[in-house]
Amino acid sequence: MKLCTLSVGTALEHPYQSGTVSSAILKSPTLEPLQLTQLGLVGDQQVDTKHHGGPDKAVCVYALEHYMFWAERLGRELPVAAFGENFTVTGLTEDQVCIGDVYRVGTTTVQVTQPRQPCFKLAMRHGIKDFAVQVEETGFTGFYLRVLQEGTVQAGDLFEVVQKGEIPVQEVNQILHHEKKDRVGIERLMQDPFVADSLKKQLAKRL
Repeated sequence: MKLCTLSVGTALEHPYQSGTVSSAILKSPTLEPLQLTQLGLVGDQQVDTKHHGGPDKAVCVYALEHYMFWAERLGRELPVAAFGENFTVTGLTEDQVCIGDVYRVGTTTVQVTQPRQPCFKLAMRHGIKDFAVQVEETGFTGFYLRVLQEGTVQAGDLFEVVQKGEIPVQEVNQILHHEKKDRVGIERLMQDPFVADSLKKQLAKRL
């Protein structure tokens, strides 16, 4: 389990439909060590703080393993941090990672909180109208981390498992996007102490 690429971005204006959208989804890799705080990487900007960033979404993670799938499906290679992720990793796919998993990486300690829920900015980023829907359907969404111990991280750092959770990110994606009326599954997520509060509020509306 390795942090292959560390990426950060600043807000830019992107043309979208009949106007523009301010977003930091276009991120660039860095080989330098970066400070990771409870609100994210120093040097990484969050524009829409209602849906992105904050303590439960301090870091966005995406698996390098999925890039080959998307290259074949889309018929083109995708650039580094194509999904707006901060950490591009190996060995941490949605079927392997659970909500509540705790890892040491660099001098930090982080915890998995919820899947990344793709939005229109992925479509904007790549010029593919239904790209967010495609990501939802595949379950290759990536996930978010909260920071339990601040410190520094750098590309090449390895992940050390400290604690394992119980509910795979893959299972959460099923409930969010495919089995939306799975009351038992929803209640199980609501009772998990490590699930992000914002996701619990979203799920509570379904009940």
